[in-house]
Amino acid sequence: MTPQNRSGFAALIGRPNVGKSTLLNTLVGQKVAIVSSKPQTTRTRILGVVTRPEGQVAFLDTPGLHEAKGPLNTLMVETALTAASECDVVLFMVEAEGLSPGKPPGISPGNRYALRRLGELKKPVMLVINKIDVVAKPLLLPLIDLYQKTFPFAEIMPISARKGDGLEALLAAVLGHLPEGPALFPPDVFTDQAERTLVGEYVREQVLRHCRQEIPYSTAVVVEVFDESERAPRPPSKNKKKRARAEASGLAGLVRIHANIFVERDSQKAIVIGKQGSMLKQIGTDARAAIERLLGTHVFLSLQVKVEPRWSERADALRKLGYGNAS
Repeated sequence: MTPQNRSGFAALIGRPNVGKSTLLNTLVGQKVAIVSSKPQTTRTRILGVVTRPEGQVAFLDTPGLHEAKGPLNTLMVETALTAASECDVVLFMVEAEGLSPGKPPGISPGNRYALRRLGELKKPVMLVINKIDVVAKPLLLPLIDLYQKTFPFAEIMPISARKGDGLEALLAAVLGHLPEGPALFPPDVFTDQAERTLVGEYVREQVLRHCRQEIPYSTAVVVEVFDESERAPRPPSKNKKKRARAEASGLAGLVRIHANIFVERDSQKAIVIGKQGSMLKQIGTDARAAIERLLGTHVFLSLQVKVEPRWSERADALRKLGYGNAS
């Protein structure tokens, strides 16, 4: 075996909004996880595969660890911890924000709870300190020292997921903790998510972006129709960069999509639709543009808003809306 024969799974674990999805997208070079400033954007585990000559890492983005209230939140936390238990190495992400001169750094109760749970797994845990681009470098040293004294981390890696700083060093460190073995996925695979699933997430991302604070947590999206009968053939190249250039040269063909946006109350439905349908139109316009980039084809997108009372609190509704492990 040589260093080129390393492969395995790495879980991205951390509190909401620490940048896990941004890190995954940057590492993969494709948008496989939606991103927003609102907590609990990621609801399921999302696979992103990074292949290098020296090995392959299958990263699992997970829902943010938080105090679980209700079936949906409980399911999200269980999803994150299960992913961590099944991976070869865990990347525990924290933020470098909030540090200031003369003020000692701290570890939040939520992060201490997460570390207690991760300590039970008996897995190598790497501390990934994100958003170092927004803090003076000398302020990182006390934070690193505090975490070193709190938990036996296998590595401590300061990065900026948004700017890409430190990511090659991070990837090399992750590979170093993976077992020797052949690649788990073909070299041109970057996620296991179906296009239909990604389309639903792209629509939900625009709801998160455009709607009021209380709406996103009560929203789910289900793609009911994904008609590819008029879709043009894909560019033949297996090389992602060559295929992307071919797709960027011009859209051809058409995919027809109908998706339902589910909310929990009639008042929320009215907000998502907006005055004379203005909000829903904006959501659809922006979602369609993102989906066309994803699929490399023209898209006809039809959206409808439906009410599913208290869906986030009901196991039957969670299963209906695609959260199949709810019980």
